[in-house]
Amino acid sequence: MAFASGKNAWGISDRSGFRYRHRDMRKEWTGALVGKDEYDPKHPQLRAPKHRADPEAIRNPRPDRVEPVVVYVGIWTPETWRDYSVVGFGKVGQLEVSTP
Repeated sequence: MAFASGKNAWGISDRSGFRYRHRDMRKEWTGALVGKDEYDPKHPQLRAPKHRADPEAIRNPRPDRVEPVVVYVGIWTPETWRDYSVVGFGKVGQLEVSTP
């Protein structure tokens, strides 16, 4: 099958219907064949963004350290020298109150 070429080849714009030389026409990203002055390149926002997977694993994991929580309750004055300390073991309801 032979196609027209050279100075006698004309084409009709898919956007405006105007006649352009076929060698001056361009094909858009939508597939439309348009004139050189009507050409509209694809906008960068229409391209899909590059996807990178989020890292999920930790390289050298270590278990959590279990340390008791010490909370001091009372007023620290010379007249009332009371040392109430509450030691928590990480679960609700297992508290220990110690007095000197």
